[in-house]
Amino acid sequence: MRDAFRTTTTKETPVTAVPDTDVLAYAREQVLENGVGLGEAEILELLRLPDDRLSDLLALAHEVRMRWCGPEVEVEGIISLKTGGCPEDCHFCSQSGRFPTPVRSAWLDIPNLVKAARETAATGATEFCIVAAVRGPDKRLLSQVREGVQAIRADGNDIQIACSLGMLTQEQVDELVEMGVHRYNHNLETARSHFAEVVTTHTWEERWDTLRMVREAGMEVCCGGIIGMGETVEQRAEFAAQLAELGPDECTMNFLIPQQGTPYEHYEIVEGKDALRTVAAFRLAMPKALMRFSGGRELTFGDLGTRQGMLGGINAIIVGNYLTSLGRSAGEDLSMLDELKMPIKAVSDSL
Repeated sequence: MRDAFRTTTTKETPVTAVPDTDVLAYAREQVLENGVGLGEAEILELLRLPDDRLSDLLALAHEVRMRWCGPEVEVEGIISLKTGGCPEDCHFCSQSGRFPTPVRSAWLDIPNLVKAARETAATGATEFCIVAAVRGPDKRLLSQVREGVQAIRADGNDIQIACSLGMLTQEQVDELVEMGVHRYNHNLETARSHFAEVVTTHTWEERWDTLRMVREAGMEVCCGGIIGMGETVEQRAEFAAQLAELGPDECTMNFLIPQQGTPYEHYEIVEGKDALRTVAAFRLAMPKALMRFSGGRELTFGDLGTRQGMLGGINAIIVGNYLTSLGRSAGEDLSMLDELKMPIKAVSDSL
């Protein structure tokens, strides 16, 4: 965990010029040799590399991952405790109650939550994330989370428990710490300059404040976003630099799944080569973070592209289904990791 939570990303910072040398050669020295992530200008150069240099970029990102993170892969399962009916208007999300999507509000009972945690642990996963579609948790939701965590532990399951429950107050942060939640996911979703185009019911800064409180309380920070929501390549570089400044313990890499009924239902899926370029560039911005393949990888990459991503900077994955979208089977992903000779990180290694 980082020693301090830096807050300079809430201000616009100028983009400095890329050094007068090949960006991959510069990245090899700064990131691979010294473990220092690239800045926004260099990240933009990487995102603009031509296709004939993509394999070199991916190879360097893999070297960086292996040097600063090692070969282990953290495997996680996620479950929705409260689905649908969210009051926020995140334009990508089928769980928003503001859009005519097929998703309806529903709660998961505790026995099924325990069953899901047990099945997740059986895959070899070390992380189980409890997710709720809310602006922030109310007393009922926090009570359900507490009961669920207690029931999972009573079942003899020592899997690490993370939560993603929206924006928090300090009291709620403290309560999650007391429950034993070790990591909190709250995505910034996109670059600060693009956020108002994606969400209008709350601000980028409100999300930032939750992340600050989470870090200061001693929980690990999981933060990433979604690529393919109409942002420019410059804004992708901006987003990578803002995440790097945040210094998350884990960065989630999602790619837009156009959801029926949402404002983004007709958006095009991110092209595979652009997605791989983005993964590698984000790795070179954050050489020591967990980088997790999350939603949209099946549509964007397919099987071959997923393998390329695992060899291009990724060192964590979600197995099984996502919140409202189908994923690959856990068995397929675990077989892929075995073929790539990437061992699953043990629970004891994650503590």
